[in-house]
Amino acid sequence: MIYFDNSATTKPHTDVLDTFIKVNEQFYANPASIHAAGTQANLLLDRARNQVAQIFNTDEKCVIFTAGGTESNNLAIFGIPKANTHKGKHIITTEIEHASILEACKSLEKEGFEVDYLHVDESGVISLDELKEKIRKDTVLVSIMHVNNEIGAIQPIEEAGQIIHEQSRAVFHVDAVQSFGKVPISFNGEKGPDIITISGHKIHALKGSGAIVFRNKLNIIPLILGGGQEFGLRSGTVAVPQAVALAKAARMAIENLQASNEKYRRWQKDLFKFLTGFGEHIHILSTESGAPHILSFSVKDLKGEILINALQERGIIVSTSSACSSKLQKTSHVVTAIKLNSKFKNGVIRLSFGAFNTDEEIQKFKDEFTKVMIDLTSFRPLL
Repeated sequence: MIYFDNSATTKPHTDVLDTFIKVNEQFYANPASIHAAGTQANLLLDRARNQVAQIFNTDEKCVIFTAGGTESNNLAIFGIPKANTHKGKHIITTEIEHASILEACKSLEKEGFEVDYLHVDESGVISLDELKEKIRKDTVLVSIMHVNNEIGAIQPIEEAGQIIHEQSRAVFHVDAVQSFGKVPISFNGEKGPDIITISGHKIHALKGSGAIVFRNKLNIIPLILGGGQEFGLRSGTVAVPQAVALAKAARMAIENLQASNEKYRRWQKDLFKFLTGFGEHIHILSTESGAPHILSFSVKDLKGEILINALQERGIIVSTSSACSSKLQKTSHVVTAIKLNSKFKNGVIRLSFGAFNTDEEIQKFKDEFTKVMIDLTSFRPLL
């Protein structure tokens, strides 16, 4: 099987799995316990926290381990506004965010918060001018994803951060679930985000692991109450094996970022050229200025599910959109936002690369996709 759905989830690295198993076998005690076994587990947890903190150049007390990107995003979206109602009740996000952001914002709107949704152009990129227009003195939170999970659009995070910090007291949150380890992301001093969220299973770690990282301590209320673990922001016995495995995968992702980036970009350019050869039959949604590991395109007048099944029969796994919404029988909100031509709306598929993909698999995709196009459309290659 050739797996090109790494933006949905990734296969864990063997080293990460080995680390996870070892910690489960040898350091299974509750890290909050005061006995020797608990102390050893806590020391390991502290080491993992410190490793993530070093990656982001922040204090280890600013790293909170969670169960993944959705929980991390929810903590930011609910925790910051509810803790800062004395400053205002205005929130800004974008119309192409992940559901964990959009649904949280909708929930806050029902509680009396006002939310503005920034529009995007046909490439999926926000307008900084619109951000300047929408930001207000009572804006308490701005949440902008770094890389869009469906089309790979990269948002101008540094420029947005500068506007936000110069024109307001708002906290700037960046969902970096799709960018961390593939596209450089940092707090960048005072210019960049105040909060960054990441997910383990997008970087060849384990499902059920993630983190929310703060540039500095912030006024935020927790979602989960109980024993006060994770500095009071995320109660519950900490899953030390998941945290250690996440830290391991995060270090590997950063160490390999440049090499992976170059490899993915080479594949993406190759496929851009290949897909362009199908002429009017195909519309490419991703751009060469977008994230290197995502390539989204559409076949005219053909459903994405048909393409997925046809490729799957040939041993190639791709997806239609984000895994969270691909089973819903409706047009993706991202596709709607970029105003894709109606002839292409239903035929969107996404390829997303990971550490285990190879040059040979790219060539195999090109060969098999050409056969699919001949079988399912009026396309005929030039002899």
